[in-house]
Amino acid sequence: MTYNQTEKTEKVEEEEKNERISTFFRFEDLRIYHKSLDYITWLQDVTMLFPDSDKSQLAVRFNDSARNIALFIAEGSARNKIQFIYYLRMAKSSIRQCMVYTTLSYGMNLISDTHEDESRTQLMEMTKMLGALISSLQRSMANVNGSSNNGFNHNNGNGNGTKRYETEPIQHMHTQGNYIPED
Repeated sequence: MTYNQTEKTEKVEEEEKNERISTFFRFEDLRIYHKSLDYITWLQDVTMLFPDSDKSQLAVRFNDSARNIALFIAEGSARNKIQFIYYLRMAKSSIRQCMVYTTLSYGMNLISDTHEDESRTQLMEMTKMLGALISSLQRSMANVNGSSNNGFNHNNGNGNGTKRYETEPIQHMHTQGNYIPED
């Protein structure tokens, strides 16, 4: 075998290995998941500057909310589409919590103008990414079902056709085929 053939073989083996690794946990293929990990790392560095005497444990709560963004994305990815959307909405709730903690930290002079702007920018970007992923999942569900119901279930299980907005995951719903999350 020549050097070029050996190099190509090694490259193909490496790509196959990366493909196997990256597709086992589907959430690891999502850009929003990696963006949330970047935010966690950034925030941990910023909150290290908070005073040790912080009685309200603002830094701890702020970091917990940031970690919840990634955790909700990971947990939801293992569920059916409706439940995944629910968990993505929970991730958006964690982003809003982080925004409140950002505002509080800035108001208490615990973070600088630059840190406040950077946090706000990252949180807005993640909110947009999650919104796009949710929309994509909803469109794919509408395509599978053959029509768009705009988030309404026209038959809420009691047969009377009353409209009910879907905000909670439906435990009895069966997964409608395999999906590849998009963002």
